[in-house]
Amino acid sequence: MPDPELGRTLLALARGAIGAELGFRDAHGIVRHAALDEPGATFVTLRQEGDLRGCIGSLEARRRLAADVRANAVAAAFRDPRFLPLDAREFGGVSVEVSLLSAHEPLAFESEEELLRQLRPGIDGVVLQAGHHRATFLPQVWETLPEPRAFIAALKEKAGLPARVRKPVLRVARYTVVKWSEGEFATQRMRA
Repeated sequence: MPDPELGRTLLALARGAIGAELGFRDAHGIVRHAALDEPGATFVTLRQEGDLRGCIGSLEARRRLAADVRANAVAAAFRDPRFLPLDAREFGGVSVEVSLLSAHEPLAFESEEELLRQLRPGIDGVVLQAGHHRATFLPQVWETLPEPRAFIAALKEKAGLPARVRKPVLRVARYTVVKWSEGEFATQRMRA
């Protein structure tokens, strides 16, 4: 079960880090949660009017959770190569989502058909790697690519790999996420 207090804390850290980069004072002050000092891997996704505005993250837990979410929030806002850096006028209209990743589970498969049968649409985030090419899709991507074959084809394209790359070159792992978005907490406050 997701910890709502951890979610609120991570969202506050992410928004505070972006705001600080823009020169705003952190309205959330000091946030605390026992999990912040533990290693953690996060992705921070920014949306503007429902459309993607930035998404950057870590695939492995290599730094403290608090540091990871702050760094990924700043990167999503200012260094996602698909978008111009966020500016101060956009800040208030951007919605923040934080995904906390589980450890990876490597998948063993002999054919693409076998790989596709192992995927759990809507549940699995997938990391695909071949040589120096690597890409991931969070489980949320299943909302726009619900069919496993299309999901893997798009992930190969994102990684810069040909459609026909096969084993033994291709390595695939899956993971799950716990995610929190500012919109969920705003809806809960409105109901209360």
